[in-house]
Amino acid sequence: MKSNRPELKSRRKRLRNYSTPAECELWKYLKSKKVCGLKFRRQHSIGNFILDFYCPELKLGIELDGEYHICNEDNDSIRDRKLKQQGITILRYENLMVFEHIDTLIDEIEDFNTNRV
Repeated sequence: MKSNRPELKSRRKRLRNYSTPAECELWKYLKSKKVCGLKFRRQHSIGNFILDFYCPELKLGIELDGEYHICNEDNDSIRDRKLKQQGITILRYENLMVFEHIDTLIDEIEDFNTNRV
């Protein structure tokens, strides 16, 4: 799948400019290679899918789920399955996790980095 398709550029930009509070909070931790020295991108597209955060080195996507995703779990699982076929792992967290258990979330990213094959 092609990465950061030009036809999705305006949508990616709009998503970055109107990030949720949870996305803004997590970005404070992920930007500038603060987690394991890994580069993360915000609102990065893979094929037709736009991921909240993506680490190309690990082929790891991070998705934060709010109320919209609760109603669209089937779509999310189809999306995750298609991305997995491309070798991309998706870690999903509810928005609340960012505010109440950020250390656990960061630990899971660090563990993923440590345990990758």
